[in-house]
Amino acid sequence: MIERLKKLFGLGSKVNYPELVQNGAIIVDVRSKAEYSTGHIEDSINIPVDALRNNLYKLKDKNQPIITCCASGMRSASAKSILKSNGYTTIYNGGGWSSLRNKIS
Repeated sequence: MIERLKKLFGLGSKVNYPELVQNGAIIVDVRSKAEYSTGHIEDSINIPVDALRNNLYKLKDKNQPIITCCASGMRSASAKSILKSNGYTTIYNGGGWSSLRNKIS
C-alpha cells in the first residue's frame, strides 16, 4: 500500500527531471488558468486537471515523456492517473510547480 502511494505521488526512486526536460519531456501544469497566470514554469502547457480529458489532443505523442505539476502534487497525481488510463506511457508526477522549477533549473 505504501509503495503504491509513493508511486502515485512520484515519491519512489529519484527522477532526473533536468535530464527528462533536456530530452524533450513536456511539462503539463494542471492548475487553473488563474493560478497559472500568477507564475509557472517556462514552456509548460496549462491544462487544468478538470479539463484534461477534453484536451488530450494537445498531447499528441503518447510515448513522449510528460511531467505533471500543480500547486502541491495532489492534482498532478490525478492528472498522471488520467493520462495513464488514456494510453500515455511515460508520466511523472513533478509535484508542486515551484519545487519542480527549482529541480529543473
